[in-house]
Amino acid sequence: MTKADNMLAILWMLKQGRKITATEIAERLEIHVRTVYRHIDALCASGVPVISEAGHHGGFSLLQPLAEDPLFFDADEQRALVHAAALARESGYPFGDKLEQAIRKLKRFTRPAMLEKLQEYERGMEVLRSVNGFSGEEIMEKLEEASAERITLRIHYCKNGEQPDSSRCVDPYGIVYWQEKWYMVAFCHTRSGIRSFRVDRIQSAEATGEYFERPDSFSTKAFFLNGLKDTAVENPNPVTLRIQAESWALEELCNHWYMQTLLIRKLTQEAVFEVEHEALYTFVAKLLLSYGQSLRIHEPAGLNEHLAVMASELADYFRQGSSS
Repeated sequence: MTKADNMLAILWMLKQGRKITATEIAERLEIHVRTVYRHIDALCASGVPVISEAGHHGGFSLLQPLAEDPLFFDADEQRALVHAAALARESGYPFGDKLEQAIRKLKRFTRPAMLEKLQEYERGMEVLRSVNGFSGEEIMEKLEEASAERITLRIHYCKNGEQPDSSRCVDPYGIVYWQEKWYMVAFCHTRSGIRSFRVDRIQSAEATGEYFERPDSFSTKAFFLNGLKDTAVENPNPVTLRIQAESWALEELCNHWYMQTLLIRKLTQEAVFEVEHEALYTFVAKLLLSYGQSLRIHEPAGLNEHLAVMASELADYFRQGSSS
């Protein structure tokens, strides 16, 4: 058998609940005793709580029954899990209590030495939130279940903070997290088309008892991103914007939620966008101004002068404020 097969076989022997010696394991698996010790060491390194007792009545056993144990992970995998949990928890992930339960279980079955290191890794990374806590756990659970089970829902949706619209039936295709908010992408029976709905505006969601079929090729993420692009870029007469910038500024600008929908080409120190004229001289101009001397605009020529005027007006404003 392979090493992995032998280790799994040893794990099942230990799971029987009685002590077993290295000699017994070696005989049953037809391997050398030294190989047994190496496999035991590998299991311990993976987080399996193996107890070794010397003496006449000694042997190997498990710290406790393994019936409800989680999968075992090495140190790097455990570090990745606690870091991912911190990111999910602080980004507004709605099932925080279940996440904490899973991490507590992971720690409970981790060897003391590894647990100490894991806690150091956990303390070494912090995530700062810029949004209030999400309180739609019940709605989210219903949406996830409906999406997985292909169940049509009847929802009441409060659009733009107004009173709830008349109820509508939707087929939840999936859930998206974007810009610190959760969205449901669903086929709306009222509109006869696929729409996006902010989850925090869904007042209630109840199963109708009907089921739907989601297209096999449908991508929730792709639909949502295309929707953003269509919303941001209704652009019949685009203006070419060509920018040269320091690498950090260029990367940040190209990843901006709005600018990434306009990106045409990105090189090492240059990016080309196609921007609607009005947006270029308003919103985009203000965004570019915030990068100061870290970028240069090569096209269109008039944009540099426009930014100079904006900067001058801004300077005059603050001068007046300091003198008053």
